[in-house]
Amino acid sequence: MTRFVTVNRDAAYLLPPSVEDWLPKDHLARFVVDIVEQLDLSALTRQYRGAGSAAYHPTVMLGLLIYGYATGVYSSRRIEAATYESIAFRYIAANEQPDHDSLCTFRKRFLKQIEPLFVQVLCIARQMKLLKLGTIALDGTKIHANASRHSALSYGHAQKIEAQLEAEVKAMLARAEAADQEPLPEGLSIPEEWARREDRLAAIRQAKAQIEARAAERDAQEKADYQAKMKARAEKTTQTGKKPGGKPPAPPSPGVRPTDQINLTDADSRIMPATGKGFEQSYNAQAAVDTESMLVVAINVAQVATDKQQIEPMLEVLASLPEALGRVKHLLADNGYFSAANVETCVEAKIEPLLAAGRDRHHPHWADRFTEPPPLAEPASAVERMKHRLKTVQGRKRYGLRKQTVEPVFGIIKSVMRFRQFLLRGLASVRGEWTLVTMAWNIKRMAIMVR
Repeated sequence: MTRFVTVNRDAAYLLPPSVEDWLPKDHLARFVVDIVEQLDLSALTRQYRGAGSAAYHPTVMLGLLIYGYATGVYSSRRIEAATYESIAFRYIAANEQPDHDSLCTFRKRFLKQIEPLFVQVLCIARQMKLLKLGTIALDGTKIHANASRHSALSYGHAQKIEAQLEAEVKAMLARAEAADQEPLPEGLSIPEEWARREDRLAAIRQAKAQIEARAAERDAQEKADYQAKMKARAEKTTQTGKKPGGKPPAPPSPGVRPTDQINLTDADSRIMPATGKGFEQSYNAQAAVDTESMLVVAINVAQVATDKQQIEPMLEVLASLPEALGRVKHLLADNGYFSAANVETCVEAKIEPLLAAGRDRHHPHWADRFTEPPPLAEPASAVERMKHRLKTVQGRKRYGLRKQTVEPVFGIIKSVMRFRQFLLRGLASVRGEWTLVTMAWNIKRMAIMVR
């Protein structure tokens, strides 16, 4: 005879249930609470004045956000619903239900104060003997902005709209002067229509000014890159006594281009190539990952699709980390980060760079993995030394860690944690949200490592 477990939804409890009995001892929610309670949240608690109704403690709000990002629940409304429906969220909230407005306000208000907590989590990982810096892998991934690429306005189109609106304003003023001779159409208000067009003109001119400012920054960067390339060619000519092969780089063309764009929803985001999908409105999220623990140790958010300019700012972030975390000795990155200037910058920072100087051919001969290259001829530049190091057995083995370190982290963040689009807008807010995402990944990873 079939037997079933007896179910009685009307059963009364002699004692109220405890949230401590709701989750397994090794559940991620418990680990999140343990880590958050070790953080110094005084920078957050000092912001509360103590007036009005009692506020939820930052440990509760931050714990809910971190667990939400770690499990793919980002919306403040979904987190609020989860505090009713999910045992894990109810445990973190101590059976309270913060409303979505409070969660949303907390996230926006304290993004700046949350950023230093990222380093505190790394220090806790070091105390738990889960992290010691040595070799890190650097890479970037495109993450959609909270804006559509269809909301972008090009400089050329802005000029056309501006000319059209100016012509319409002139026509309306002329029509108003002739109103005594010819009555206006029913429902037409010249002042209202004129004011509406003046507002649009002001917005268009502001967008044009932002595009022009960006073009000036780009011109300065392109000029610096051109001068660096010409300097490198001159140095090579001096060293070899021969003129470098190939055409010399063409000087950049300064000025605003008709195709230069700005997004009217999130002006800080940029049109970037998307894998297999053409172009999307995105940010370039950077992460430096420790090869031993797979913990993210440094982050940044860039507004350009290329990675070549991201080495220097990332080295500055790494240099600011506490000495207790250890010292970065090796930096691994793909060909997108390679340049002579980046190699020299790493050497000056006393970090050994292993930046791919080109694409490796598919299916190399098996013997290449076990043979050492000929000795390096002296004198040799920093780039030549790095290229030689990449050909050694140890160099190839170390560089091979890059692909199995940082790329899986991005894959888990996007596919398991389901973070593919920023909720917030503006570079500062996006950088703060990327801090939350990577901090959630680190805590999630630490929870697995201690099991």
